[in-house]
Amino acid sequence: MNTPSDPFCGRTRREFLWQAGSGFTGLALASLMANDGFLGQQAVAADGVTPFEHSKKTEFPAKAKSVIFLYMYGGPSQVDTFDHKPKMKGLDGKTVKVKTKGRGGTKNQGRIVEPKWDFKHYGQSGAAVSDLFPHLGTCVDDMLFLKSMTADSPLHGSAMLQMNTGSILSGDPCLGSWVNYGLGSVNKNLPGFVVMLDPRGGPISGAKNWSSGYMPANYQATMLRSKGTPILNLDRPKHISANHQRRLLDLMKDFNQEHQAAHGHNSSLAARIESYELAYRMQRSAPEATDIANESVKTQELYGLDKKETATFGRQCLLARRLVERGVRFVQIYSGGNHIQTTWDAHEDLVKNHSSRAQETDKPIAGLIKDLKQRGMLDDTLIVWGGEFGRQPTAEYAVGTGRDHNSFGFTMWMAGGGVKGGHSIGETDELGSAAVDKPFHVRNLHATILKLMGMDPNHLTYFYGGLDRRLVGPAGADPIEGAIA
Repeated sequence: MNTPSDPFCGRTRREFLWQAGSGFTGLALASLMANDGFLGQQAVAADGVTPFEHSKKTEFPAKAKSVIFLYMYGGPSQVDTFDHKPKMKGLDGKTVKVKTKGRGGTKNQGRIVEPKWDFKHYGQSGAAVSDLFPHLGTCVDDMLFLKSMTADSPLHGSAMLQMNTGSILSGDPCLGSWVNYGLGSVNKNLPGFVVMLDPRGGPISGAKNWSSGYMPANYQATMLRSKGTPILNLDRPKHISANHQRRLLDLMKDFNQEHQAAHGHNSSLAARIESYELAYRMQRSAPEATDIANESVKTQELYGLDKKETATFGRQCLLARRLVERGVRFVQIYSGGNHIQTTWDAHEDLVKNHSSRAQETDKPIAGLIKDLKQRGMLDDTLIVWGGEFGRQPTAEYAVGTGRDHNSFGFTMWMAGGGVKGGHSIGETDELGSAAVDKPFHVRNLHATILKLMGMDPNHLTYFYGGLDRRLVGPAGADPIEGAIA
C-alpha cells in the first residue's frame, strides 16, 4: 500500500520501471566517471550525498602538507623590500614618463621616489634584501622570490578578493577552502582552515576573504584571536556538564537529521550539523593547540615574544607553527589593521609606514622559518608572503614620499614546501613599475600552491550553478615554471 512518504506514491508501474532503469544507468555512469577520476574532485555539497573522507589521496606526490599565508594587507612596496633597483638611486624627485594606475586613476608620468633603504646581499644565493628586513635576510637561501607578479585590480577590495579567491568579485571560495575541499582534514578535532587578523582590525572587504563562498560552511575559516580566548564561544557553559552537553548535541543532531531527510539534499544543514560536532571536539583540542606556555623561552624569543613591537605577530606565527604541527591545512595571518596608518598602504609617509610594519613582522617571520627548519617541518610546510599588489616607483602626491597602488608588477615570496629556495623568478623594469620578464598572474600563484599540495589546479573543480568551477578560473592556469624543486 502506498503512503505519502513513498517516493513512488501515485506513479504507474511503467513510470516505476522507467525511473528504475534510469537509476541503474546512472549507477553505471557514476562508476565510469569515478574510474576516470571525475567524481574524486567533486564536492559533497554538489549532491549532498557523496561521502567526504577526512583525508583524501592527492593526484601527485604532495611536497607540502600545510600552507601558512602571511598576508601583508595594503600592498608592500617591492622596490623598498625585495626588488632591488640600483638605477633609481639619484633620481629622487625627477619627473619621468611611466604609466601608473591606482586609486587616483591613470597617469602617464610621475615624480620618482627613490628607495628609502639600502640593500644588502645575503646567503649563498646573494639575494638583495632591504635593510627593512635584517632578520629575513638571513633566510634567503630558503626563500623563492617571485618578482613579476601581476593582478587585475589596483583597488584593495577587489585585489584582495582575487588574491584570496581567484576572482575580483565576491562569492567565491577562498584558497584555504579549496585546499581543504581538495585534500580533506588531517585532524578531525581541529579546523582545517584558520585565520588570524591584525588586532587593530580586519581588511576592507572583510569575511569575504576567508569565506567558503558557494561551498558548504564547514570549508570557511575559523577565526583565531592572538590575545585572550583564542576562539570565542567555544567554552562549555559552566552550569552544563560534559555528559549533559553530549546528550543535548545528540538530540539536536537527531532533530536536524530528521529535518534534513524531509528536505532533500540540504548541504548547508549537513555542514551545520558537522560544525556542532567539530566545536564539541575542539573544546578539548583547541586549548592545547593554542597554549604556548610550554614553549621554551628560547623559542619564544626566536619569534620576538619578548619585545613589545614583535610580540603580537610573533605569537601568531608561533600559533601557526603549532597548528600546522597538529594537522591544520591552511593558516592565514594578516599584518595590517583597518586604518591606512596600520596597514602597508603607504600613500603619504613611506618611511614611517613601512618601518613600523617591517619592525613588527621581520623577526617573527624569520623565527617561523628557522623554527620550522630546525624541527624538520619546513620541507612540507609552505610559507607564502605578500599583499594584494605592490607600490608605484613614483610619488602619489605633489608633496611627500607616499606611493600609490601597483598591480602591474610586484614581489611575493615563498619558502619551504617544495619550492626552490635561494632562487628568484621574473623581473620588473628598471624602475619596478611593471613586470617585463616572465610575468605571471595571481592564478599562476594559486596553481603553484595547489600543485605543491599534490593537486592538479586545472582538474580540481566544484560543480555549482551548472558549471565546474575552478580556483584558477574557467581558462585554467599553469604553475609558475621553475618554482617547484
